[in-house]
Amino acid sequence: MTRSERIADQLDRHWRKNLRPRLDGLADDEYFWEPVRGCWSVRPHGTSAAPLSAGSGAWTMDYASADPVPPPVTTIAWRLAHIIVSCLGYRVGWHFGGQDIDFQTFPYAGTADEALKQLDEMYGRWNAGVRELSDADLDSPPAVGPERSPMEGIVLHVNRELIHHGAEISLLRDLYRWQG
Repeated sequence: MTRSERIADQLDRHWRKNLRPRLDGLADDEYFWEPVRGCWSVRPHGTSAAPLSAGSGAWTMDYASADPVPPPVTTIAWRLAHIIVSCLGYRVGWHFGGQDIDFQTFPYAGTADEALKQLDEMYGRWNAGVRELSDADLDSPPAVGPERSPMEGIVLHVNRELIHHGAEISLLRDLYRWQG
């Protein structure tokens, strides 16, 4: 196994054994569930109460230009959108020749099924791209994109982000299942 395959396998094992199976059966009610008032979510265009919203389609993602303190609780919809766009989408476009992704113009998913399709596509493209990296690629900063650290550090950061945000989504699913 090459170095890039070992690094990709770290996340892929987590994806196949832990995270992706935990997303099976996600329904729209749960996807949009707000466990507390003031949650950030993905909402129909024009209905956000957040300081700002982003998106080019019928659905937008809540955000602010400076992170509020304390940060708001976010829904599964928001967390999935964050993973799809900020964790994976940007980097797939920058580093693996994919379409450039911009959170301001991204067509956010209005259903759980649509979000999971977006997630599966971005994850598949990310994982395939990482597996193709050479040792020289991993040791060097990427030629495209704003990230200047060696590519290995970027890949490991994405691995941590997906594990971290996946755990948050898993906890929200547990809380939803056990509420009331």
